[in-house]
Amino acid sequence: MGTKQDGGGLPRAKVREGGYQEKTVRDRILAFFMENLGKVATGAQVQEAARDPVTGETPENWHQRLSELRTDQGYNIHTYRDRRDLKPSEYLMLSADRRMVASKRVRPSKKTWEIVLSRAGNACEWKEGDGTVCGLRTGDADSVGGGTVKLTPDHKRPHSVHPSSDPEDPSMWDALCGRHQVMKKNFWDSSTGKMNYIAIVQAAPLKAKKEIFDMLKAFFAEKK
Repeated sequence: MGTKQDGGGLPRAKVREGGYQEKTVRDRILAFFMENLGKVATGAQVQEAARDPVTGETPENWHQRLSELRTDQGYNIHTYRDRRDLKPSEYLMLSADRRMVASKRVRPSKKTWEIVLSRAGNACEWKEGDGTVCGLRTGDADSVGGGTVKLTPDHKRPHSVHPSSDPEDPSMWDALCGRHQVMKKNFWDSSTGKMNYIAIVQAAPLKAKKEIFDMLKAFFAEKK
């Protein structure tokens, strides 16, 4: 997703006059970024671009569709976690180049998903570092990520590491809300411990990034 860097003086994006007519939310957002390569876009502009061309309504899942362009489709859409010159709720796609991504996802069978939901108590199973469970239920309002919660199945092993989780094995799946699906994707493999270190560092707060940076400077200085 790119490394954090200083930019400065970047032009600002503009939303297409008359809106975007693409059929899906994700395609409308992508069309907006393609028209604004190298330009800084705001979250409000992304929402405007995602607007339904028929009803005129802004879809609640616009942020998840944007995240899918980054994680599932490999587009390098930068945020303030990647660049110092971006503020929260600002985005920048420099080129149409894409990273390699894993193959088509599998999903649990209907029976498996019912077992997972029952095990989860019909609530998001995400656990923070201190063991706190998210617990949001389908239909709840997500006060952090925005929109209405919908629980969806998540591979316990990231798709990029293990793309063919057994659809009949409930132990291979978690029930997660949309916000925590995005956070989990490609971060780590809870079964093997394999991690995507770059993604984890990118998602870390600035204080943690500085600590990691200082540690790496000291580490490589010792190697000289």
